[in-house]
Amino acid sequence: MSLKNVALALSLLIPSAAWAQFSGQERPVNDSTLVLSLDDALKIALSENTSVKVADMEVQRTKYAQKGSYGALFPQINASGLYSYAIQKQKVFFGSDDESSGSSSGGGMASMFTSAFEPIMYYIQQLYTATNTPFVPYVAPQPDPSTQSSSSDPIEMGRRNQVQLGLSASMPLVNFQLWESLRITGDQVELAVEKARESRLGTVASVKQAYFAVLMAKASYDVYNAVYENAVQNYKLTENRYNARKASEMDLARAQSTLAAAIPNLYNAENSIYLGLWQLKAVMGLDLDRAVDVEGKLEDYAEHMFYDLNEGAEASLDRNTQLRQLSSQAEMLAKQIRMQQYAYLPSLAMQVSYNYYTQSDKFNLSQWKWLPSSTLALSLSIPIFSGGQRYHTIKQTRVQADQLALQRENAERQLRIGIRQSLSTMDTAMKTYEAASQAMKSAEKAYDIASKSFEVGKSTLTDLNNTELTLTQTRLQAAQAVYSFVVAKAGLEQTLGYDFTEEK
Repeated sequence: MSLKNVALALSLLIPSAAWAQFSGQERPVNDSTLVLSLDDALKIALSENTSVKVADMEVQRTKYAQKGSYGALFPQINASGLYSYAIQKQKVFFGSDDESSGSSSGGGMASMFTSAFEPIMYYIQQLYTATNTPFVPYVAPQPDPSTQSSSSDPIEMGRRNQVQLGLSASMPLVNFQLWESLRITGDQVELAVEKARESRLGTVASVKQAYFAVLMAKASYDVYNAVYENAVQNYKLTENRYNARKASEMDLARAQSTLAAAIPNLYNAENSIYLGLWQLKAVMGLDLDRAVDVEGKLEDYAEHMFYDLNEGAEASLDRNTQLRQLSSQAEMLAKQIRMQQYAYLPSLAMQVSYNYYTQSDKFNLSQWKWLPSSTLALSLSIPIFSGGQRYHTIKQTRVQADQLALQRENAERQLRIGIRQSLSTMDTAMKTYEAASQAMKSAEKAYDIASKSFEVGKSTLTDLNNTELTLTQTRLQAAQAVYSFVVAKAGLEQTLGYDFTEEK
């Protein structure tokens, strides 16, 4: 196969409909294709992005945790029930282990009882004598020695079945640690809100970068597509001149190689667009099979390539989400230290209980007698000694606070460096775009002159290719300058904490 046929076959690999597929507003768009502006892409991403949804759910979770922590201030009411069966009843002992001492003790008690009642018995006898009624003195019954038990024998207590039902309530009255912990839960909610804001800022920056990457790929496609079309046109012109024996075979081969070299660049640019759109859909949280496209061109943002570098260098970091999170964590550590110091203070709690209980040897519910009991108690806890545990815990938290202060200082330094890098990139992009714009005008003029000279045969294809190469480079440099500027500006806005949904 000749070189001429190879070049023609390569030129047919790209259909004419694909030449304009990604070129400006001329590309065909289906009815099902979702054409997005930058604002539309940001709005969809802030509502569909997975990281944003997770961050919002984390805020909701911390709010629930905060509301649940306030329940410690209210009475904690619990009901309880207990049933027990005495397999062996408890036994108790009365008196001494010595039988004889127990007997003498019993006799002594009897004599004391008799001597104490002798005066009373005398007056009763006199009363009966005055009324002529025979007096029969009372004689206490003597216990049967065979049935009399020793005082050292155990006695069973209680019943077999025992049931107890109760209701108790307790609540803290004075607890400084608890009050300070509730304040910490409020700070945790604020920290979660700031983390959700960080997720939104990161999503906005990612969407902007992906959106501008698609525009950059389209700009590259337009440049390489123009190179390809010029190569096709120059090949046809050279072929006609070769057939008319006005061009050499070397010129034809050079035109064929130029056409063949233009095709891979066009395919790479087209593939970059597809990859950029997939990345944009992934960041936005859309289905990867959904047909989407972006509107506008990269040159549209060249009109806004201005920025006060002095103002940017002195910009405040008060809205930076990283520093805000570190400040919130520092406040939480300070409150945690106070909470640990409150562990040295007394705490007061109140408890109320109301119980019903019953005991019976027979399991007959209808004959059980229920007896109520209730108590009210105030519990005062005064910490005295813990082996230095509280002291070292406070020291540990203070070290964490010092570490956090150093981390914040280093983070602020790194952020300042990032701001300077973004401003330097933006400044370089502005200067590069200005120079590339001037060079592009000169290159376009030189290419027009070389193209007309080539058509009339006053210049060679090499001269035309050289001028076209210069024009292609200047166009790509101008597009790259705009892309670098908008991406650096998006990173700067993220560092400064400019939220898409807020006034700037």
